[in-house]
Amino acid sequence: MHILSIHNLYQIRGGEDESCESERRLLQDMGHTVDVYEADNKIISTLNPLRAAVKTIWSTPAYRDVTRLAQKSSYDIAHIQNFFPLLSPSVHYAAKASGIPVIQTIRNYRLLCPNALFFRDNQVCEDCLGRFVPWPAVAHGCYRQSKAASLAVATMLTVHRMLPTWTKQVDAYIALTQFSRQKMIEGGLPKEKIFVKPNFVHPDPGVGEGQGGFALFVGRLSVEKGLDTLLSAWRLLKYKIPLKIIGDGPLADQVQSAAQEVPWIEWLGRKPLVEVYELIGQARFLVFPSKWYETFGRVAIEAFAKSTPVIAADIGAIAELIEEGRTGIKFRPGDPQDLAEKVEWLLDHPVELNQMRQEVRIAYETQYTAKQNYQQLMNIYEQVARNCS
Repeated sequence: MHILSIHNLYQIRGGEDESCESERRLLQDMGHTVDVYEADNKIISTLNPLRAAVKTIWSTPAYRDVTRLAQKSSYDIAHIQNFFPLLSPSVHYAAKASGIPVIQTIRNYRLLCPNALFFRDNQVCEDCLGRFVPWPAVAHGCYRQSKAASLAVATMLTVHRMLPTWTKQVDAYIALTQFSRQKMIEGGLPKEKIFVKPNFVHPDPGVGEGQGGFALFVGRLSVEKGLDTLLSAWRLLKYKIPLKIIGDGPLADQVQSAAQEVPWIEWLGRKPLVEVYELIGQARFLVFPSKWYETFGRVAIEAFAKSTPVIAADIGAIAELIEEGRTGIKFRPGDPQDLAEKVEWLLDHPVELNQMRQEVRIAYETQYTAKQNYQQLMNIYEQVARNCS
């Protein structure tokens, strides 16, 4: 197959960009030709705000670029990973007008929520879910804490609902979990067009020993990731198991203060992926305390690959990945006392913890390897290509 991969890189690159790149490399390794068309959000700061708002709704340069690519090559699939904000939905129209089947992966909730998270004021918010015009996001300045920026995003969503872009210009969507798929259906996307295919970890990072004697958090240091819950829980623990925190973000100062105040909390900042994998493999368990729904939870399956159990908030997509008592345990989201109790239970039950180490590796081998993911992806591509022929 000849695939056109379209992606708007995030300003702070993370798991979503890594998942896109992994998927491309997998397709190339399997003998497919993948051409990449990308924009990078780093240039947003150089744009006039009005121009940036217009590009969010429709980017004529992106439309021309994709059309030009389509004229030069014969593509079987246009796979759009992320179009926001610089590429805009114009890339969907350009591909569709060129006769290329269009697939959109759902890597956040942007099509239903202007800030893409369903999260506001430190809690889940669904005020815009199902609304044709997502005006609450404008009223609250949900995108970048700006009413003007939120208006630009809300306008983009409303215009393309009116057209209707999301039902006519997209042949299929790929959701990463059943939870994410159901939210998209609630938001009005046609259920018959939404497939489910998880992320994967490749190459296999290998089994860890779990002998480091510490717990681990890996992720962006932001409020929706539940850092306040995590730090509060570690102050409540009776058993002072060390906590290592990998990542950076807006709550970095708060994490640094906690590390200075609490001797068993250590902030490591950002680390190269090879070091992250090594620490995941050494950890007794990984903690995933998110307060928002997530759309997947890549670090959880990275922990599975390293044979490391996960303590996760019982919310959204991450709750779907964790099988209680088998691959980890769940706690009430935003509840540090419950998290502390679950940590202490795990430390009090070393036999169960060791059994989980075996089970999470089995979960990885049976659900999240490149081989299985490739077959799922090709099944989607082939079905969409047939339907569009």
